[in-house]
Amino acid sequence: MPPYDVIVLGLGGMGSAAAFHLARRGRRVLGLDQFAPAHARGSSHGHSRIIRTAYYEHPGYVPLVRRAFDLWYELELFTGRPLLLPAECLGLGPPTGEVVTGVCQSAAAHGLPIETLSAAEVAKRFPAFRPPDEFVGVVERLAGILLVEACVQAHLDAAGQFGAELHHGEPVREWRSTGTGVEVRTDNATYTAAKLVVTAGAWATRLLADLGVPFAVLRQVMHWFAPPDPALVRRDRFPVYLVESPTGAYYGMPMIDPRGHKAARHFGVPELPSPDAVDWTVRPEDVEIGQAFVNTYLPAAAGPCTHSQICMYTTTPDKHFVIDIHPHHPNVAVAAGFSGHGFKFAPAVGEVLADLADAGRTSHPIELFRSTRFA
Repeated sequence: MPPYDVIVLGLGGMGSAAAFHLARRGRRVLGLDQFAPAHARGSSHGHSRIIRTAYYEHPGYVPLVRRAFDLWYELELFTGRPLLLPAECLGLGPPTGEVVTGVCQSAAAHGLPIETLSAAEVAKRFPAFRPPDEFVGVVERLAGILLVEACVQAHLDAAGQFGAELHHGEPVREWRSTGTGVEVRTDNATYTAAKLVVTAGAWATRLLADLGVPFAVLRQVMHWFAPPDPALVRRDRFPVYLVESPTGAYYGMPMIDPRGHKAARHFGVPELPSPDAVDWTVRPEDVEIGQAFVNTYLPAAAGPCTHSQICMYTTTPDKHFVIDIHPHHPNVAVAAGFSGHGFKFAPAVGEVLADLADAGRTSHPIELFRSTRFA
């Protein structure tokens, strides 16, 4: 028998969760990552991430995010660490725009409670906001903030408690499926297992090149701003938010630590062929874009920029995920292309990947995420 039941390639948001769920089921797990735990060179960092339920991107995400909520709270219980901070979520934009109509469609399809507010009502309810008169807001309560690095570390630590062997600082050079299992070659060794789970983030552009999915990488910049009046951006008075503006989509979060109010652009940047093309230096024009947005829509939260950080999106053409069995290798499960909105789903995706590695199928609804849609 191979020394491992499953090798997990990539230990960020999705891979750490997959390693945990597999190890908890008693599988012999090896996890491999080229960077240190909870690192800042991928897509699962930046202190905080939004979790929301009335999913404007597609109603098909709602069952998966509901399961993710349960599993995040379960992980809190298991590790004794706070990971999810409840907060309202505000979707803001034109009444016929993608965000507002999408939230309403998902809420209607799944019976989720939401409120619709005029621009004046948004400004009254959340005094830091100054939306244009023609905008409307949709508010949901089943939302919050995930402490992203703490979440990744919690999954890694929990996987280790169940016996997973986790190697960091060990880049994977190649993998192959054999007649009896899989082989994974790193700079240190060649490892064998019965099954493989590939959660390689932006490195899916190389490690899943035969999947048939045209992945692209986006360089995105997150900013933190010191508000003139921090009381206006507290979590009880300021929501997590999504704004669909004429200059692009933006998201942000209340002030939960001394860094300030977090805001960032969502998409709106050139596609890159691989993570090797990403410039990890914050440029003055990056800050100017973020500052212009908060100055316009959140003037009471628009103090000086205190901190900025680069992260990566790995996108698919339709901006939906890929979660599937590899079409050419039935002993390989893949999860990639989370397109800048995947982290909230991590524990549910980890559970799905454990199902796929164990049995080649899952009871979770993942038809929306099949890789063969790009065939």
